[in-house]
Amino acid sequence: MHELVKELTKLQHNVEAGLQKLGYKDLLDESAAIDSKMAEPDFWQHAKDAQAVAKRQAKIKALIEPWLSLQTELHEALELAKESDPALLTELSAQAAELGEVFRSLKQNLLFNGRYDGYDAIVRLSAGVGGTDAQDWAQMLLRMYTRWAERAGMKVELLEESPGEEAGLKSATLAISGPFAYGKLRSEHGVHRLVRLSPFNADNLRQTSFALVEVLPQIDQPDQVAIDDKDLRIDVFRSGGNGGQSVNTTDSAVRITHVPTGIVVSIQNERSQLQNKETAMKVLRSKLAQLQLEQHKEKLADLKATKSADWGSQIRNYVLHPYTLVKDTRTGHETHDAQGVLDGAIDPFVEAFLAK
Repeated sequence: MHELVKELTKLQHNVEAGLQKLGYKDLLDESAAIDSKMAEPDFWQHAKDAQAVAKRQAKIKALIEPWLSLQTELHEALELAKESDPALLTELSAQAAELGEVFRSLKQNLLFNGRYDGYDAIVRLSAGVGGTDAQDWAQMLLRMYTRWAERAGMKVELLEESPGEEAGLKSATLAISGPFAYGKLRSEHGVHRLVRLSPFNADNLRQTSFALVEVLPQIDQPDQVAIDDKDLRIDVFRSGGNGGQSVNTTDSAVRITHVPTGIVVSIQNERSQLQNKETAMKVLRSKLAQLQLEQHKEKLADLKATKSADWGSQIRNYVLHPYTLVKDTRTGHETHDAQGVLDGAIDPFVEAFLAK
């Protein structure tokens, strides 16, 4: 029992150190201030502002409550262990092992200390070089990130998609919401390369395809990335579709061009032009925030356009023929379980990127 007390005491000290690194006291103060604000009679009169405040409160609680719960469970287990009852040894040893696993999982979250790591994420997928195969590859990646998010208990919303002529997608945009969504997914930002036997080639030849994955911190508040209206060109057009009720009869689709950088965002999923414009602006702010991070620029005017999805710039290779291998070019992490990765098992790649 003495060794168990020693183990639990060490774990308790590690948890306290983790809480300090998390800045939990400041977070508790912020949470208390938000509670007071939300209790004001006119709080919900400005719905958008109120929703942003409520969302921040939910994020704070999701961040600190697992740590505080672990701290409480550890304290209770330690008190029982100090009673030195041999009958409790097996049960407390198992509990100590479980609490240790919880701590290791929470400790990883401390690695997310980047400027936007705690934000939700916008994931934009664009087919690159490779024709129909590249468009099919973009759709495979859409499925991979959707599966990953669902496994992680995160919310996924499809903001936009542009189907390919024969198969797959020319582009698609996802909003993924959950704890450290951007911090976890930023390792996926870059060009992804697929090598396989083409299902679209009559001779079933080996085909190399590329897709660009852009992972952006979701910027909901306009004042976080201030965009000058004179730098925008806004076009409206009729939404496309497969016919029938899916085609709009009004010009509700919106295309916004940020002239200084040449970034173009098109949204046509919503029926309302205003909703499409709001979503397009959110994606544009997020793209500009990501560019600022990459290029270490404070002023939007100093930003430059990003790379295209083609040969030589890939961050990860997915080989399905003549063997199966997924390998990250930055960390060297690899696995032969390509199907598992395509089914959403990308956490080992995320962890290798964070460790590096």
